[in-house]
Amino acid sequence: MIKNITNVRGIKCWGAHTGVKSMRRDLAIIYSEVPAAAAAVFTQNKVRAEPVEISEKHVNVNNRAQVIVCNAGNANACTGEQGRLGAEAMVKTTAELLNIPEEDVIVASTGLIGEPFPTEDVVNGIKENIHKLSDNTKAGSFVANAILTTDTFAKEGFVEFQHDGKTIHLGGIAKGSGMIHPNMATMLGFVVTDLNIDEKLLDKALRHSVDRSFNMITVDGDTSTNDMVAIMANGLAENKKITSEKDPGYIIFREKLQEILTHLAKLIVSDGEGASKFIEYKVSKARSGEIARKLVRAISDSTLVKTAMFGRDPNWGRIIAACGNAGINFNYKKVNLFVGDKEKLVQVLEKGQPVEFDKNYVKKLLRDSHLRVYLELNTGNESGLGWGTDLTTDYVMFNSVYTT
Repeated sequence: MIKNITNVRGIKCWGAHTGVKSMRRDLAIIYSEVPAAAAAVFTQNKVRAEPVEISEKHVNVNNRAQVIVCNAGNANACTGEQGRLGAEAMVKTTAELLNIPEEDVIVASTGLIGEPFPTEDVVNGIKENIHKLSDNTKAGSFVANAILTTDTFAKEGFVEFQHDGKTIHLGGIAKGSGMIHPNMATMLGFVVTDLNIDEKLLDKALRHSVDRSFNMITVDGDTSTNDMVAIMANGLAENKKITSEKDPGYIIFREKLQEILTHLAKLIVSDGEGASKFIEYKVSKARSGEIARKLVRAISDSTLVKTAMFGRDPNWGRIIAACGNAGINFNYKKVNLFVGDKEKLVQVLEKGQPVEFDKNYVKKLLRDSHLRVYLELNTGNESGLGWGTDLTTDYVMFNSVYTT
């Protein structure tokens, strides 16, 4: 049986249809039976949705939470006082029904920006469904589907590992398809674990892992108003509490957290609106990991690179030009560059000099749906990985009529 977030001790959830969306589930509730350590990261867009503002305040109170409630179909962004009151009503209703403090509620929304928030539908949905919370695997599937917008499939992940004689469970769900950019884009990610860990270390592990997963993906270069990744750790595995970065438990937890977030991030890219290619970008032999990641982001977000990948054009000059726009010292005369599909890479540049290669053969490789672009800087030993899509005519058509 495939495991999901309901296999984490003490986690119950439900996904329901409230009528905000016509055909899909549109309300998700993830509940921990006991208060949990919590951490979250939020959009870097200066225009922030009402639930983002509220949830950030709640998490910052004491780094604790017990429930995440999310509606789909309406972003509750740029909605003014009416939207703020709607988000507060979500918090108040959920807290009262679960008999928990309001600051232990994390709220999220996703959907169209600027539409009046359907407070009555969402609040009634919470009232009608909160008693259905379940640890059944089917409930985990329901909640994963209830946060989707333009996504074509649900995005779930689950890992487990051993620590302190205990089996630790880690489960997560995410949504995202368009408005994806390496700065926390129009995406939501919710993760739960039964690990017993200090709140500050949980926050540190989350930020480290997000920087190397969700912040390394791109579809179209646009950040959104509602982005959020939140994690709750309820301690029900009953391991000795992790309080030090040197603890082997912290090291393996951070590794597994990054693993599950990377898995979810790559699922988002593979579901990119209108995309026909999944592209892995790797920069290696760099002076630092930060430099490598900046270059990955510069290449993967280049419109010219994306369109070249769509057209199966081995135009390596666009890749090098994108590196020159990354805002770092970049000496192209030292680099080696390779392009290809998931099986075969072809070198097109050696120490900054063009390499003779069969363009027709490379164009054939670029027909594949999974491509790779690898760059060696030859200035150090660090590397960075990222993932993106091509930019297609289907993407343009889809987003040109998004609201109509």
